[in-house]
Order: sequence, then structure tokens, then C-alpha cells
Amino acid sequence: MDLSGTRILKADRETVWARLNDADTLATAIPGCETLTGSPEEGFEAVVKQKVGPVKATFKGKVTLSDMMPPESYTITGEGTGGVAGFAKGGAQVHLSDVEGGTQLRYTVEAKVGGKLAQLGGRIIDSFARKMADQFFDNFQEQIDGPPDPEADTDAAPAA
Repeated sequence: MDLSGTRILKADRETVWARLNDADTLATAIPGCETLTGSPEEGFEAVVKQKVGPVKATFKGKVTLSDMMPPESYTITGEGTGGVAGFAKGGAQVHLSDVEGGTQLRYTVEAKVGGKLAQLGGRIIDSFARKMADQFFDNFQEQIDGPPDPEADTDAAPAA
């Protein structure tokens, strides 16, 4: 499955780059992440609990960063196993560019699953993968930009 997306973050490119390489920021952004240890140079190890359709699993995996061109782009590659639930592996190309008011983050993800997860069917897996990507980037964006402004999502209240 392939996913892609774009986000505009209200921070300069160097700040976004630093946060993309920070274990604490990533651990907070990854949905279901219980632990994330390591460094960009040596790679990260993670434990993530997730429910995909009827399958619940704790995934243990490794993440490596390569093709690093600070503060512009990198490739992130990961592989995790969830016991009898199966495995997931994939990679993402992440690109940062300057835009008015901040930084544009573009990503393209390729992912593969196997085991019980693969038996769930493409629509469930694709839907789950999109949800995870959206949650990750929502969480990441909130760490950079701060919480969303609740008034920005609603119409102005009528005058009393």
C-alpha cells in the first residue's frame, strides 16, 4: 500500500527537522507507542500496541534513518513483528521545504504486512494505515504548532 500527504507546520525547517529526529517527540506522535529508544545515528527501537480490525498486538521493531540531507529530507525504514498477528515493514520518504509562515512537510509511505494482518484484507489495512498516518502527523503537528484552536473550527458565535 502507498500513502502520501502534506502538512504545513508553523515552525522553521530546522526546528521541524530537529523534532523529526527527536526520540521523545516521535514517541509522543506515534499512536500506541509504549517505548522508543535510540538515536538517529544508531536507529530506534520501539514497542507499539495497536488493534487492527479484530487483531490486537504488541509490535516490537526497529527504525532506521538513511539518505539524510539535513534539514531537507530523509528516508525512514522500519520493520516490526507482532507475534502471531504478523509483521509490518515499510519506509517513508520525508521532504521539508520552506513556505510562507513555516515549513511544508511532504511524505510518501510504502508499507507491507504479513501474517494474520494480511488476512484482514486490503481495505481494512489501507484504512488502518491512513488512520495511523493521520494520527501520527496530527500528533506531530500539535507538538510543533500547539493545540488546535477550537474557535478556528467553528463559526463565530452570534452576538448576545
